[in-house]
Amino acid sequence: MTDRRIIDAHHHIWDLSARPQPWITGEALAPLDRSFSVADLQPEARAAGVRATVVVQTVCVPEETPELLAVAQAGDLVAGVVGWTDLTAPDIADRLAELLEGPGGERLVGIRHQVQEEPDPGWLLRPDVRRGLAAVAAAGLAFDLVVRPGQLAAAVAAAAGLTGLTFVLDHLGKPPVAEGRSEPWARDLRRLAALPNTVCKLSGLITEATPGVWSIEDLRPYTDTVLEAFGPYRLLFGSDWPVCTLEADYGRTLFVAEELTASLSPTEKEMIFHRNATRVYDLRLP
Repeated sequence: MTDRRIIDAHHHIWDLSARPQPWITGEALAPLDRSFSVADLQPEARAAGVRATVVVQTVCVPEETPELLAVAQAGDLVAGVVGWTDLTAPDIADRLAELLEGPGGERLVGIRHQVQEEPDPGWLLRPDVRRGLAAVAAAGLAFDLVVRPGQLAAAVAAAAGLTGLTFVLDHLGKPPVAEGRSEPWARDLRRLAALPNTVCKLSGLITEATPGVWSIEDLRPYTDTVLEAFGPYRLLFGSDWPVCTLEADYGRTLFVAEELTASLSPTEKEMIFHRNATRVYDLRLP
């Protein structure tokens, strides 16, 4: 890329002295079982030409989002926060307003819930959840979808019923890369992409592949499917740092994404690696 004004639309931070990360279990995730801060990320991001980032929630607790907003407000790297609040709360609108009006609230750009951990594949279609999603839309925020392939059908129905809310699909919907197959993921992804209020993050793919032995060509069928379905004007690059470090450092993660989009025009690449994130999340860049 000639103009490396990159926006990383998806990364995380956590402080284990503040709270545990219950999802970090087992030997495979052991390298993540420590604290990760913006100070850790900043030199790697700057070296890669990253201009700004969006930090995304990791745990469903109300204390995390104000902490992320404070981190964003204190520095010049994090331009947006995708936080969490209880979508099923009767006072969801008031909770969102409190976050938006509180310290750093101008950097709250979206809400996410760990839908992938919900045992009900139709969780997004529950009346109390739909009410919460409508409140997110009314607050002018996006909603990040972190779902597994079996939950994509419910995501399609939710997005079709809430046309005023932008749904941002994280990690391509977690396709079964390690299994080397694409269906029914590809079918439901195309159904989601057919809705105009949906976009997708080119993120999290390397950790869906077979650990340690994957190649860029293993990933290409899935990114090609997403490029065909959403097009370059509805895709956003995200590193998924530090989770990506299980398979590649920050620079290598960016390189993989650039290789997978190498056939696109300079304008299309600029959309994926910069402009789409600015538009979707309404980022206020310095």
